[in-house]
Amino acid sequence: MQKFYEVGRADAKKRDVVERTKDFDEIYELFASEKSSEQSERCIQCGDPYCHDGCPLHNYIPQWLKAVAYKDLEFAFSLSNESSPFPEVMGRICPHDRLCEGSCTLSDGHGAITIGSIETFITEEGFKKGLKPNFGEHVTDKKVAIIGAGPAGLSAATFLLRYGIQVEIFDKQSRAGGLLTYGIPGFKLDKNIVARRIRLLEEAGAIFHKNIEIGKDISFEQLREDFDSIFLGLGATKGRKSDIKGEDAKDAYLAMDFLSTMQKKLFDEKSEQTIDVKDKNVVVIGGGDTAMDCVRTSLRENAKNVRCLYRRDALNMPGSKKEYINAKEEGVLFEFFASPKQIIVNDKGSIVAVEMIKTKLSDPDEHGRQRVEEISGSNFNVEADVVIMALGFDIQEYSFLASNGIETNKWGQILVDENYETTKSGIYAGGDCYRGASLVVHAAKDGREAAKAIAKKLLS
Repeated sequence: MQKFYEVGRADAKKRDVVERTKDFDEIYELFASEKSSEQSERCIQCGDPYCHDGCPLHNYIPQWLKAVAYKDLEFAFSLSNESSPFPEVMGRICPHDRLCEGSCTLSDGHGAITIGSIETFITEEGFKKGLKPNFGEHVTDKKVAIIGAGPAGLSAATFLLRYGIQVEIFDKQSRAGGLLTYGIPGFKLDKNIVARRIRLLEEAGAIFHKNIEIGKDISFEQLREDFDSIFLGLGATKGRKSDIKGEDAKDAYLAMDFLSTMQKKLFDEKSEQTIDVKDKNVVVIGGGDTAMDCVRTSLRENAKNVRCLYRRDALNMPGSKKEYINAKEEGVLFEFFASPKQIIVNDKGSIVAVEMIKTKLSDPDEHGRQRVEEISGSNFNVEADVVIMALGFDIQEYSFLASNGIETNKWGQILVDENYETTKSGIYAGGDCYRGASLVVHAAKDGREAAKAIAKKLLS
């Protein structure tokens, strides 16, 4: 260990930029065993590991780095899967530069440990060797219904099964996974990776009910009768609009509608709408990871050119730095300090341009935050045939919440206590429907902690 003086940080290799934009396959190569061991040996084994604190799941990072360094794959696999419901997913999609790697002691000067790539290696190599995560050997008579098969729901199911509690997951889509399946493109997360985790849950006893919408195909009240507890992992998929003229034009789309439609196309599934960006000028408005997913997807759908417009600068982009770099490498054009004023359409209702206005950042306030200010008279037009709004997400309204005494705040977020229990006894919630649109790792944590609270109450 502590070989950071001898060995520099090494990132996972990426596929050739020309080749990778021709398909939706993952762009990063997996670490080999020797590379993982070498990079793990750079860890200085801090007495107070900041990487552990920087991870919302509080994964046992130093411990499994040491195990990889000494080539004890079985122990590393066990540790990695102990605290995380799907470490091979988190190793691929987490913004490590903002979390564990950003908190690494070596990040300031020596280059952080390549935690994400090693995390992915551990589980992928473990699966190759026939290792599997542990679930409860004893099955109780307790049953929990999980509404939503996204990250929070899958996490809750994973940990409930470990307690021997039976779970049934209800989801309105034809495939489980939620955002992991329909919202995150395959070049970041191969869908076979998600499907494999679903199969593991099924092997452990989980029952998935697909194409089921609560309140339509089955009542919430029926679930309350049939199950001992309910976990709500409803997510936050309602895209935000910018309230500008022309945003309802026929070729203006919300980000999640665009991404899910493109994924359903790849699955050869029926979709509510058809979106075609081939040979078109695509403009994506927004600067987060979802915006990067949209621009990179558009390139792979053979758009003529793709431009991303963001009202702040690159340093203030809320997403992962590596996703911005990947998008630039692949040919996306970025226009910073620009905010939309209207979407311009012709007399046939087709989009022809987006009117923008230049912006600047104010002086920092007492919290260090800089506001966006428009520069008067700086309007300009950007040619566009398709506009995609990636401006964040709100929570869908569900009538069964209020009718069952489940309270929400003014933003529609479900209110929970310190045990993730809602205002209705026996009903729990986690993920975006409780905290607002956030990271997958936060949803994974919520599902895990809610499962612990449910198990404590049901099995005590």
